[in-house]
Amino acid sequence: MTKVLLVGCGRMGSALLSGWLDRGIAAADLVVVDPTRPTVGPVTVVADADSIPPGFVPDVVVLAVKPQMMDAALPPYRRFVATALFLSIAAGKPTAYFRRAFGDDLAIVRAMPNTPAAVRRGITVCFADETVSADRRALAASLLEAVGEVGWISDESQMDAVTALSGSGPAYVFLLAEAMAEAGVALGLDLDLAVRLARATVAGSGELLRLSADSAGDLRRAVTSPAGTTAAALAVLMDETAGFGPLLRDAIAAAEHRSRELAG
Repeated sequence: MTKVLLVGCGRMGSALLSGWLDRGIAAADLVVVDPTRPTVGPVTVVADADSIPPGFVPDVVVLAVKPQMMDAALPPYRRFVATALFLSIAAGKPTAYFRRAFGDDLAIVRAMPNTPAAVRRGITVCFADETVSADRRALAASLLEAVGEVGWISDESQMDAVTALSGSGPAYVFLLAEAMAEAGVALGLDLDLAVRLARATVAGSGELLRLSADSAGDLRRAVTSPAGTTAAALAVLMDETAGFGPLLRDAIAAAEHRSRELAG
């Protein structure tokens, strides 16, 4: 059985840990390092790397600490480089960063998950260079699939676009739900009802899109009657200069630019 050392157990680390347990990874094969010592059922949790049980030799070290804390967090895990795959879910930290810290013998997979992982509806995009074997790529994918879909890119520079689209993407959807509810209130609906309608509409539409074989465009056209209410709304949202499409493209481009800045 695969032994996993999880370094950091915040929201994403907790989501992954829960997914692994649900998938049948034994608690005895998991160790969590987190100074806050969260309660995670039967899994061993220690405050620092020095407290890892002496007999525990991980096959995978999952780095789930905040990017700004990574410099201080990494050194104690150098001892596992010779035998373990490292899997990083830290935004903005390229594989070259970890090779500078651990050397060229490091096997590293860089991953960008998103927050729907908390409900097993996430999507994670991964990158690994040619030094990481197919078996180790498959191992990383199997761990990440515990919280949703997994995809791969062959050019690490695309990770900034991935971050902008799917990593930050849940915030765009939540903003849509907020704006829809506010629009309902402006038209006279009770706040609680407007929030309920917006939440159910966004969540239900997302599930329909997930389960349907039709494209998003096909689903949009199916609900749009000629000269009807939806068409009237879409005429505003699909304006070629000031509509939703151009605005969202600009927003995602801004996020991609900021991701490149943060990566240095």
